[in-house]
Amino acid sequence: MVTERKEQWNTLSGLNLPLQSTSETVRQASSEQTELGSAGSPPYTRGIHSTMYRSRLWTMRQYAGFSSASATNERFKLLLERGQKGLSVAFDLPTQLGLDADDEMSYGEVGKVGVSISQLDDMRELLQGIPLDKVSTSMTINAPAMVLLAMYIAVAEEQGVASSEVLGTIQNDILKEYIARGTYVFPPKQSMRLITDIFEYCAAEVPRWNTISISGYHIREAGSTAVQEVAFTLANALEYVDAAIESGLDIDTFGPRLSFFFNCHNDFFEEASKFRAARTLWYELISERYQPKNPKSAMLRFHTQVAGVSLTAQQPLNNVARVTIQALAAVCGGTQSLHTNSYDEALGLPTEKSATVALRTQQIIAEESGAADVVDPLGGSYHVEQLTKRIHDEALAQIKTIESLGGAMKAIEQGWQQREIHNAAYAHLNDVEAGSRLIVGVNHGVMEETSTPEVLKLDPTVGEAQCKKLNALRSNRDEQDCEGHLGKIRAAAAGEKNLFPLVIEAVKAGCTLGEIMQAMKDVFGTWMAPSGF
Repeated sequence: MVTERKEQWNTLSGLNLPLQSTSETVRQASSEQTELGSAGSPPYTRGIHSTMYRSRLWTMRQYAGFSSASATNERFKLLLERGQKGLSVAFDLPTQLGLDADDEMSYGEVGKVGVSISQLDDMRELLQGIPLDKVSTSMTINAPAMVLLAMYIAVAEEQGVASSEVLGTIQNDILKEYIARGTYVFPPKQSMRLITDIFEYCAAEVPRWNTISISGYHIREAGSTAVQEVAFTLANALEYVDAAIESGLDIDTFGPRLSFFFNCHNDFFEEASKFRAARTLWYELISERYQPKNPKSAMLRFHTQVAGVSLTAQQPLNNVARVTIQALAAVCGGTQSLHTNSYDEALGLPTEKSATVALRTQQIIAEESGAADVVDPLGGSYHVEQLTKRIHDEALAQIKTIESLGGAMKAIEQGWQQREIHNAAYAHLNDVEAGSRLIVGVNHGVMEETSTPEVLKLDPTVGEAQCKKLNALRSNRDEQDCEGHLGKIRAAAAGEKNLFPLVIEAVKAGCTLGEIMQAMKDVFGTWMAPSGF
């Protein structure tokens, strides 16, 4: 049987594909012909390090977090034992929204999609036995990022690790929350204040910590194209840079600690080209606008997670192939850090077995595929070069559109990025439903399934246990002292004093996540997106 082939050929994001690419195709992709240069040299198209993975492999992370801090600690230790090189913490929804586990709004959600952290003792359990001067930790936390990092620093100090020695990343990217993810708390202006306070404090006191991971991942998961992912992410990054400079910081004070977080979808060549384009574009934007003296300020360093939205509940073992293709594209595109999803994540949180397969996928790519043995293995491909240029140029055009609207924040307030993502997601869904975009197991290669993989079952008592721990904390702490710390946070929030040192002292004194966030809410207020977005 011959399958009828389509008449038009496009990338997953809708970029038209010629039958074959030539040097002429590359030139036509842009009005300017840019030299590739070498890896480790501007504009960093080919990679930010001259020897890339020959000197050091990417950091292999597995995003993990569920139930209690102690249960997640066991998963962390298992993954480290099996070869993972860095931790990546998933927090439950109440923690992401700055709520304690015993808040009435937390009921039914404690420990469900991540680990529950309400107080310093939870963070102690989460990190028990993990050397924080040797293991890099990434925390996917945004609105309450300052509080969670304060807890992390406090636990490190208890281990005898100075804040100057801890290493890792907080996501701390609130603009994409307004665009795509929704776990914002404070209004945009006040959220930016917290971010710049973190930049300032960490530049002096926590120099090995990446103070923000500017995320395109959730933008792509919400349905954007690859071009939109690059454009919206870099536009957000420029907004953070401008806010920091307006607060009095020099670009070279915080620029080298900026990091990015991208999605990697199924279209292998488009995704590898996307990473190359993003590096080039970031170098150009930073160099032209801010003239940094430190070269690292213009280097785009990024973590990649493969596309959760691409995983199917149908024939879930097929997801192993999807994850492998996506991870290989990230490596060929020059990622600094990588998380591979587990094949069962369309059904539930990863089991020990599926998480191990996901980690082994990275290790096989690193040690057996040959992809890590040379720098920029796809460089010089006419197809990859023309895609790199087209993504670069089209993303730059969208950044200019955002700037014509007043910048990323003003565009967000108008709902521009949100509408663009909705339109892209709708177009993709129409393609799938019409059968012009085939998804194996969904609208192609469909078959009756007789079994499903084992699904992780969560501890149903974790919410009750967390409430008991909070009751014990409040019974044994010095309430007057805690209220004094919360009062200092309110006063600083109403003024211009950096909040971070006060938050560190508050968590050490026994103040909870929810109490510290409430103290800020008392001054900052909260925010709800206008309807219709």
